[in-house]
Amino acid sequence: MAQDCAGSHTSTGCASVTDAPNVLVLGIGNLLWADEGFGVRAVEELHARYEFPENVRVMDGGTQGIYLVQYIREADILIVFDAVDYGLPPATMKLVEGDEVPKFLGAKKISLHQTGFQEVLAMAEMMGDYPAHLLLIGVQPVELEDYGGSLRPQVKAQIAPAIDAALEFLAGHGIAATPRAEPLCEDFTIASQEMALSRYEAGRPDAGEACRHGDERVIAGQGWQGPLDFEAEITEILGKPKAGV
Repeated sequence: MAQDCAGSHTSTGCASVTDAPNVLVLGIGNLLWADEGFGVRAVEELHARYEFPENVRVMDGGTQGIYLVQYIREADILIVFDAVDYGLPPATMKLVEGDEVPKFLGAKKISLHQTGFQEVLAMAEMMGDYPAHLLLIGVQPVELEDYGGSLRPQVKAQIAPAIDAALEFLAGHGIAATPRAEPLCEDFTIASQEMALSRYEAGRPDAGEACRHGDERVIAGQGWQGPLDFEAEITEILGKPKAGV
């Protein structure tokens, strides 16, 4: 990931706060699978539009899973943006708080990062450092099976309401966000420069150049087939003698 203007992949404000709770606002998900990137896009937008006191960290957690545990352990208040399969109509936003959060992250997982994040929460709890206040802001995906795709318009439209929900939750705990005079440009995104939303969407090849769901020219054609003896082929590649030789 590229660095933001402060030289890290996270963002904190610059106001001094004494004895304030540590707050982590985290977006998780995989940008490469359409609506699975909702959480990351939400924190990108939040960071671009608002400043926070120094006790608030805004972070793109991507698919890091267990590597996020130390950040979770340090948080007294945790807000998570994510794409979640609630079994609701597509693009529905649902807020879940407290002990209910792990259930929804794992009941119908839509990618491996959710299982990983469940483990992060469990590990933090085992270590006695579970956040005192936890909010999941999830949106039901419209489309996931679109490698290289971006958010569908219905899901993208939920970013603003999701941010409003996060700001309201923070305000309820005495934490105020300050709107930036002008939103930050994508050069100062907390995500990868290459994956900034406009560049990501503009740079995607069309379907003729990059098939979205598996290339039928290969799958249905006769130009490729799997190895007849997979183990023998691996043995040959590795240069190991076959059994009994």
